[in-house]
Amino acid sequence: MITLFILSYFLFSLGVIGISLTRLNILIVLISIEIIFFSICFSFGYATVYFDDIVGYLFSIYILTVAAAESAIGLAMLVSCYRIKGNISIYDLDALRG
Repeated sequence: MITLFILSYFLFSLGVIGISLTRLNILIVLISIEIIFFSICFSFGYATVYFDDIVGYLFSIYILTVAAAESAIGLAMLVSCYRIKGNISIYDLDALRG
C-alpha cells in the first residue's frame, strides 16, 4: 500500500519539476498541472481503499472536474495567444488583456 503512495508522490514531484524547469512553454506547464491533479486523485483513491470510505472518491471526481475545466480554459487561452502573437510563450499572455 505504501508503494502506491510513493508512486503518487513521484507523479506529484514530476509535475512540480515540470513546472519549475519549463516555465516558458505554456503547454508543458498545463500538462504538469494535470499530472499534479492526477497524482492527488491517485492518492485520494488509494486512501479511500485503505480507509474503506467513499469520500476520497468524491474528492477525486471533484478534482477531475476542476482539472478538466482548467485544461479547457488553458487550451482556449493557448489558441487565442497563438492566433494573436504566433507563438505560445507565457510572456506573450499579456496580449490577452481586454
